This record gives sequence, structure tokens and C-alpha cells, in this order.
Amino acid sequence: MQLYASIADIDARYPDQLTLIAANEQTGLRDDARITSGLTDASAEIQAILAARYSAAELAQLDETSLAVLRLYCIDIAFFRIALDFSRCTEAIKERHAAAIKRLEAIAAGKGALTSAISNNSGTPGEADGIGANEVILTAPVRIFTRERLGRI
Repeated sequence: MQLYASIADIDARYPDQLTLIAANEQTGLRDDARITSGLTDASAEIQAILAARYSAAELAQLDETSLAVLRLYCIDIAFFRIALDFSRCTEAIKERHAAAIKRLEAIAAGKGALTSAISNNSGTPGEADGIGANEVILTAPVRIFTRERLGRI
């Protein structure tokens, strides 16, 4: 499974808080195993939410911008899970977690979108080979009565 964030990402975003939240009770040192577990759980939760709209193959082909967005959400969800594991959850952590889940659900509902790094063969959007899983395809026969044809009658 693809992890959307790493320990280094969390450490870069919340360096002081991570050490306080994820410190082992006996040693006082940061417990990287629990942090990795939180990141794995957060990534699985993100994929489960986005499965309503995106396939696993589409999620594997996201561009850097979309991955950066998912990284932020993964960090907030993982940070919440880590804080719960250590019984050190604060209101700010809960609010960031709730906001991340809400945004992911909005993306899954179609109120936002993630973009792919793989472009279609023709390079123009809307071509048949670039259609996503939840896009509507409309095909119709060629028009019979056009201005040019009616002018000849």
C-alpha cells in the first residue's frame, strides 16, 4: 500500500509536537514504530474514503500537487491517531483531523478533484482514452439537418 506521508514529513511539519506526542512512556524517546503504524492507518483511511470516486490505479498515478494535498491530510489523520495511541490528543489535533476527513469526503463526493500525472495520448481533455471512472460519456449520431444541408433543399 502507498503511504501518503512519512515520518520525515510529520517531523518537518510539527517537529516539537511530534516529539511530545509520540514519546514513549518508559524511555521518553520518540516511538517511530507507532508513528509508522499511524501513517499506515491514515493512508488506508484515505484510500477507503477516496475509493468512492477513484480506483487504486488512479490513486497510484496522482501528480505532485494532488500528492502534496493528500500528504497534508495524511499527516493530520496520522497525528490524530498517534495522539490517541499515547492518550495525548488536544482540541487542535481533533479539529485538524475532522477538517481533513471532511475535505476528503468532499473530494470523494465530487466537490473537489485530484489530478493525475499521466496524460492521455492526444493531450486534449475529454478524449475517450482520458475518461475517469465517474465521468459521463455522451455519444450521438452525426446531425442530419444542419444549416448547410437545409440551404441546399
